[in-house]
Formats: sequence, structure tokens, C-alpha cells
Amino acid sequence: MRMHQPGSHLTQARGAQVDDWSWARTARRIGVLVRLTAPYRRRTILAIVALLAATATALAPPYLAKLAIDDGIRGEDLTLLGWIVAAFLAAGLLNWGASMAQTYLTGWVGERILTDLRRRLFRHLQRLSLGYYERNRAGTVISRLTNDVEALDQLVTDGVTSLVQNSLTLFGSAIILFFLDWRLALATLVVFPLMSIATAVFRRRSSRAYRRVRERLGAVTAALQEDISGMRVLHSFRREERNAAQFREVNDDYRAANHETVILNGLYFPFVDFLSSAATAVVLGYGGYLVFDGSMEIGTLFAFIAYLSNFFDPVQQLSQLYNTFLAAVAALDKIIDVLDEEPEVLDAPAAEELPPAEGHVAFDGVRFAYGRGPEVLHGLDLDVPAGTTVALVGHTGAGKSTIAKLLARFYDPIEGRITIDGHDLRDVTQESLRRQLGIVPQEGFLFAGTVRENILFGRPDATPEEVAAAARAVGAHEFVLELENGYETEVNERGSRLSLGQRQLVAFARALLADPRILILDEATSSVDIGTERRIELALGTLLRGRTAFIIAHRLSTIRNADLIVVLENGEVVEQGTHEELLARGGRYLALYGDWATGAAA
Repeated sequence: MRMHQPGSHLTQARGAQVDDWSWARTARRIGVLVRLTAPYRRRTILAIVALLAATATALAPPYLAKLAIDDGIRGEDLTLLGWIVAAFLAAGLLNWGASMAQTYLTGWVGERILTDLRRRLFRHLQRLSLGYYERNRAGTVISRLTNDVEALDQLVTDGVTSLVQNSLTLFGSAIILFFLDWRLALATLVVFPLMSIATAVFRRRSSRAYRRVRERLGAVTAALQEDISGMRVLHSFRREERNAAQFREVNDDYRAANHETVILNGLYFPFVDFLSSAATAVVLGYGGYLVFDGSMEIGTLFAFIAYLSNFFDPVQQLSQLYNTFLAAVAALDKIIDVLDEEPEVLDAPAAEELPPAEGHVAFDGVRFAYGRGPEVLHGLDLDVPAGTTVALVGHTGAGKSTIAKLLARFYDPIEGRITIDGHDLRDVTQESLRRQLGIVPQEGFLFAGTVRENILFGRPDATPEEVAAAARAVGAHEFVLELENGYETEVNERGSRLSLGQRQLVAFARALLADPRILILDEATSSVDIGTERRIELALGTLLRGRTAFIIAHRLSTIRNADLIVVLENGEVVEQGTHEELLARGGRYLALYGDWATGAAA
């Protein structure tokens, strides 16, 4: 079932009420970037100073050329010409030094900003509740950390400085053009209405197009991740052609979104080039007339044409940067949407550490529903004394796994409470709760690394002897020694080098080494063969001794040995007792037991 996403409706409402280019949205984007630069304030300030120096020295040469032509050459003043040439060289040297410093400092700060952003995003993703990952595809989440952060690379390492420098050059050139000759400057304005209209249309359509590019790139990444992860199933059901067709469709959508941006660029940028040529033609025609008329010096016309190039070059640079900016803004919005997500399960402001638990677990009137879906648990009452092994049984959808998720506090009940030794789970920190909780799922998830590293996962400071003892206790030691490098054997991603049974034994060893006070086995033996199951059953005596354990299972042997069997139906406890008691009662458990026995015999 899908859980209600608290942030999603807010985001949609905000999107409906606030345009992507609103001041509030833009201020939010800038605020995120500014906060990321805070640790590097000194270098950021130095980069700004270097940027201003580089821009100022880049604006000086055309005016110096005007002075050289009008006052030095035409005035036949060789000394003045020499000083102007020296100033020209000095401006070039200063520009060279300032540009190098600005490029180095900007790159240094930019790369660290991206590193910090990835770290912040990853840590935030770790804080989000399990429901977020049940609602979102893994590939889409990965795309936020990879594709979207990468889209910010060019913006933060070069784009921002290019934006500021070209904007300053644009406005500086405009002021100097009016200073040189206001008549020529006004004449060039004839092309600006066309440029303004074209830019407005381009900006609006490009914004939507680049947002679609980011969304469809995320879909491509999600499809790839899903198909690669499920390659074994894909081959088993001969889905190669059909999945290839589905990926082709997703990939074509991505191509179509990119193609739209190519068309927009192909229409807009050549038009800007044409307007630049048209403005230059106006200056040459009208400026030449003013020179012939004697109301303008030839050096002024030369400088004006140079500054006009300085004016249109930034326009083109800013237009090209706009593509990068759009892609980066679309990516940044996706990242902000993730950062806006709040964990659905939060520690209370006054939450305390859960003391070392005895393991007395109680469900008191617990009601629960996944989001706005139908209620799954209906006032569940269950009391489990410390050290009890309780088996949760019932048909699919009865609420067994939901109980395990609530006990681990992946979700909070909508009504009622769950306590451990009298402590309401909502009054203790999640970290202290899960430190005393061990979970072995249906398929033990192993991380890329060695067997030893996976067993150490819940207790990294354990000694090699303790690792071997835990593996020996659950029957994993023997097969581990038979591997090519023993405990140092690489298991690859998801433990793909090991069989299902071997992975599960490693998961049991990991749980035992962590030494939890409360243990949850969620169909932990359903994916292993009979021989492995028997080894696990022999180890369960060691694993469960002195612990409170919740076992969700369909295997008769596991259920029979439980201290307490709880029969669930439609989210309610319909029977509970020992195996013998429930059989003697002749109720719902007897019917289930008969079904299981028949299935086992078959």
C-alpha cells in the first residue's frame, strides 16, 4: 500500500500557486546555495574580489584604444601613446592574474559545495522514514544524488561566476556606450524589442523543457536500476524483448525532451547572432555618417564598435549559460523537494534513551493504516513477556509484517501505543530502540564487501574470534571456511556470490553478533532449503535464548517451538496460546495448521 506523502501535496499546492520563477522560489534556491558556501566564506569573498578585478580590467582596453587613436596617434603625441600602450599591457596582466585567481578559487569552492551537497542529501535520505522508500523507486532516489547533483557542477564551478561577470560586463558596456555617444547608443536600441520578446519566449519554453529533461532522466535511471537489479527474474521469464521495448519507450521520452531543447536553442541563438550583426550595421552606418559630419572622432567609433561586441558577447554567453542554468535549476528543485521531505517518524522533543531492555513488549489498542488507505490493524492488544518467543501466523494481509514494522518504529500507530518494559516507543529515541532490536528479513541483504564486514555490520568493534563464534553458533562457520578466502571472501553486491541459504546464515550471524534484546524474524527461513533450515533451527536455540523474539513464519517446525502463537485475521488477534493449546481448541489455528500440514506433505 502507498503511504500518504506529507510533503507531496504541499509541493503540488505550492507549484500551483507559485510559478517556478517567482521571487519566493528563486530566493529559496539562492538560499540553499548561499548556505552551502558559508563554510568557505573567506575564499568566496576572495573569488568575488578577483571576479570584479577581472571584469574591470576587461572593460578598459577599448577605451584605452580610443585614447591611443584620438589623442596619441591623431594628436601625434608619442609620449602619451607610450603611456597608453603601457596601461594597455598593465590591464592585460592584471586581467590575466585576476582571471586565474578567480577560476582557481571558484573551482575550489564549487567542488566542495557539491561534495557537501551530496553528503547533506545522503544524510537526509538516511533520516527519512521507511515509507519514503516504499513510495519512491530506488533509481529515482539515486538520480537525485548522481544526475541532479552533477547537473549543478557546471553552475557552481563556472556558471555563477560567468553569470556575474557577463552581467557586469553587459551593464558596464551599456553605461560606457552611452558615455561615448548617446546618439549611437539610442540607435542600437532598435533591436532590443525583438531580443526581449525572443528571450521571454525562449525562457518560458526552455524552463518547461529542461524540467521535463530532469524528470525523464530520472525515469531512465530508475528503469535501468530496476532492470539490472531484477536481471535474474527478467531472464527467467524471458522478458528481454518486452523490457527492452519498455526501456526504449522511456529512453525515447528522454530523447524527445532533449530534442525540444535542441530545437529551442537552434531557433534562439542564431537569432541573437543576427540581432548582433544588425546592431553593428546600424553603428557602422550611423557612426560613419557622424564621423564624416565631424561630430564624432574615429577613435570613438572604434571603441563603440568594440564595446558593442562586449555588449552582445555577454548576451550570447548569458543565453548559452541559460541552458546550464535551466538544467541546474530543474535539478536543484528536485534536490530541494527531497530536502523538503520530512521523516514521518520523528523523535519527540523530550525523547530519552531506551534503558537496557528486559524485553517485555505490549501493544495496547493499536490502530494503524498506511497513509489514507484502509485500516490494517484494528485496536490490536498483545502482551509479550520478556524472553518469550512469539510466532505471528495468519494469511497474507493479516497484519503480521505491519506489527514488525511498528515494533521497529518504521511507522507510528494512528491510535494506541506500543511499549517496551513500559516505555512508549514514541517517548524514546529511534537510535536507542534499534540498537536493542535485531531484524532478519526474508532475504538477508548483504552489502558489497567481505563476509567478515557483513557480519560486523551491526557491531563493527567485534573481534575476529567473536565473528567466528557468531558464525559457528548459527551454522555458517563451516561454509565460510570453504570459500576461496574464508571470511575475507568478497560477496559482491547483494551477496550475489553466495546462495540464498548462505546469505541468510550470514544475516543470522550478523544479528547474533549485534546481540539485540528483541529479535524479529520476518519469514527468515522461507527462502532457504530444508537442509539449511535445519541448521538454522539448531542455531535458533542459541539465537533466541534470553531474548524476546517475534517470528513471522509459515514453516511448521518454527511455529511449533514458539512459546506463544498469535493468530491474526484482518488485523485482529483471533487466537493465542501454545501449539498444543490452540490445536486442542479446534479453532482458526487448527484450520491453518491443517493447510500447512497438507502443503508440507504434498
